[in-house]
Amino acid sequence: MGLFKKNIEEEPATEKEPGYLQDLYKELDQTFLPDHAQKAVRRELERLEKTDPSIAEFSVGANYIKFVLSLPWGKMSEDNLDLERAERILNAEHLGLSQVKERILDHLATSIMCQSRTYQILVVDDEPIALENLAHTLKKESYNVFTASNGQEALDLFESTPFDLVVTDLKMQKMNGIQLLENVRNISPETKFIITTGYATVESAVDALKKGAAHYLPKPVKLETLRQTARELLDQKRRYQVPRGSVLCFSGPPGIGKTSVGRSIANAFGRSFICLSMAALRDEAELRGHRRTYVGALPGRILSEIQKAGVKNPVLMLDEIDKIGQDFRGDPASVLLEVLDPKQNSRFLDYYLDIPFDLSQLMFITTANSVEKLPSPLLDRMEIIPFSSYTMGEKRQIAQNYLIPRQLEAHGLNKNDLMFSEQALDSMIMGYTREAGLRNLEREVAQICRKIDRLIFQKKETVPKKIEKNDIDQLLGPPRFTFETRTVNVRPGVATGLVWTEFGGQIIFIETAIMKGNQNLIMTGSLGEILKESAQTALSFVRSSAEQFGINPDFFNGHDIHIHIPAGSIPKDGPSAGITIAVALLSLLTKRPAKSEVAMSGELTLSGELLPVSGLREKVLAAQQAGLKTVIFPLKNERDIKALSSEVRDAATIISAESIAAVVELALEKSLKT
Repeated sequence: MGLFKKNIEEEPATEKEPGYLQDLYKELDQTFLPDHAQKAVRRELERLEKTDPSIAEFSVGANYIKFVLSLPWGKMSEDNLDLERAERILNAEHLGLSQVKERILDHLATSIMCQSRTYQILVVDDEPIALENLAHTLKKESYNVFTASNGQEALDLFESTPFDLVVTDLKMQKMNGIQLLENVRNISPETKFIITTGYATVESAVDALKKGAAHYLPKPVKLETLRQTARELLDQKRRYQVPRGSVLCFSGPPGIGKTSVGRSIANAFGRSFICLSMAALRDEAELRGHRRTYVGALPGRILSEIQKAGVKNPVLMLDEIDKIGQDFRGDPASVLLEVLDPKQNSRFLDYYLDIPFDLSQLMFITTANSVEKLPSPLLDRMEIIPFSSYTMGEKRQIAQNYLIPRQLEAHGLNKNDLMFSEQALDSMIMGYTREAGLRNLEREVAQICRKIDRLIFQKKETVPKKIEKNDIDQLLGPPRFTFETRTVNVRPGVATGLVWTEFGGQIIFIETAIMKGNQNLIMTGSLGEILKESAQTALSFVRSSAEQFGINPDFFNGHDIHIHIPAGSIPKDGPSAGITIAVALLSLLTKRPAKSEVAMSGELTLSGELLPVSGLREKVLAAQQAGLKTVIFPLKNERDIKALSSEVRDAATIISAESIAAVVELALEKSLKT
């Protein structure tokens, strides 16, 4: 018996656990928790009191309580609502992207309007002196204050005026304060109530709070207490009036600055910034957490990041949302349907937490390279903001103002040690990168900085202080990409088209050939189904309109047509090559070569109608980069052409064509050149 007692005394856990639980109770009393969370924690604490501390369930329960107490249930950062400051931050950190900046500033302006409006307060009391004193006190706080002498009169006012706060006496004739509260709850559930009474009892206070009153003040009311209570209630309402519109989805090629713009938005609002990569996410438990049925259970990444941020209203970016996968472990995209829906996320349920948590105060931003890959229900919850490719001028300016200074600092150099000429930057952009963004350009700048570091370290005498175009080949090797176009198309049957890809705009050459055969249409070049249908449509149109273009209507009899798009290892799809295929076929059959400096893009119907296409900015910039002078688009793209910036419109001559016949006259030579 004595030995057994000695062993118990030597076990430290049994002596410390009661104190440990008391510390948790004390922390619970000092932490703000909503009612449902407080009940869950107390229930878990009561269970732990009956649990042996040496078993695993005790540590699981204790860790759960610590996690619940560490979440920012009521802590929110104050938004910086200075519109001019936000605009300065966006312009200082990002060049171009005017449409994106406009949308962000619109959102901020709406936030300012919601949070700066004057609140409407209704004071109800059947004692004239008390009514006058309460109303006068609240008017000094710059609120719009209305008065009523009884509950029925107050209820009548609600028919014409919405009120944010009602300060009402409990005992009144015709309709008392509790009855007024119950009636207003049906009309305006968001209205806050402060009950005042000279007959203050615990029972009446509890009853008022159960019925939905936000606060209970005994008479005579201390005016300073009233001011402070009203301010707290309305400030709380102000925080929750941030607009909860559509989730912003930044869509565009990689390296264009989508993530950094999200960080700038957080800086502009003065909020914390969280970035979660969704690439290859397959297990929905990573977002929603694991159920607490085993020791290794963990909360989801969303709540974990909110816990680290310490506030419940950060800017949360879900990066690469189009890369989400699904398998036997669940579909993470279905979890995002709840997370991103403002009507559902106010009661988001993490399986580990197992009680609702309000995500409605978060500002959600998602990024995607291509929104076509997103499930339509998820896409419906987001507002797509397209990020366009940078122009040559923008790339050059960003490199000089941002990329080069950053890389010089990272490699121990200063601006006096190394400078880049515009011609050198153009050579790097054209010959060493093929991208819509700037990621690879920054890598090339970093490589040159490393080369210069090595030359300085080796004490070479010829260390360049300014990088010129001729130095690029020596430092980076021969160019990786060429953007040459043929000066003369000697052989008919080849036309130049413009396409949009995830990496920006590109030019393509569509080649056609006719040979003896059995009226087969052969298509090669890793073509997708839509592109194959476009080719079949183009051939059918040419056959049905052969006489219009001076072609023998029986040209297909006893012949095969072969359509090929080079770079066969790269998959290609989309309808925008329709008119290019038709022009290539007409060039082949009329023996008129296509003009080398002309490129085109547009969808062709069976009747010869030209339908509009997207990605005009990227396509025009690709034409400029390839040295093409003229770009042809359908007439129905006229509005999109006018929306292009002046720099893009000046990059090439843009022509709107109404019919395929007009395209042929613009794109083909008059006759075969010899």
